[in-house]
Amino acid sequence: MDMHAKKRIDIVVEAPVLRRLEALLDEAGVTGYTVLPALAGRGHHGDWNREGLAGNAGRMLLVFCIVDKARVEPILESLQGIITRHTAILTVTDIEVIRGDHF
Repeated sequence: MDMHAKKRIDIVVEAPVLRRLEALLDEAGVTGYTVLPALAGRGHHGDWNREGLAGNAGRMLLVFCIVDKARVEPILESLQGIITRHTAILTVTDIEVIRGDHF
């Protein structure tokens, strides 16, 4: 089976920032992404979970997308402001996909 090298960008971000993050991904030409709820974790400031949260404040999400290697740097540049101003974690990982033309 043919595999195609791509990059996966993972962003853990505060829920109130999601619409702005989606707009930046759209402006950067990202054609697809997935948003998942982050239920709990442990980070720089200790344990956290979304239990008992009534609204979006304090709620965290995982947004991920798969892109060509050549597109990573421009995407990261467009996200720099949102990542540095808000509680967020961004990682980039080498991956392989079966349907390379989808990304």
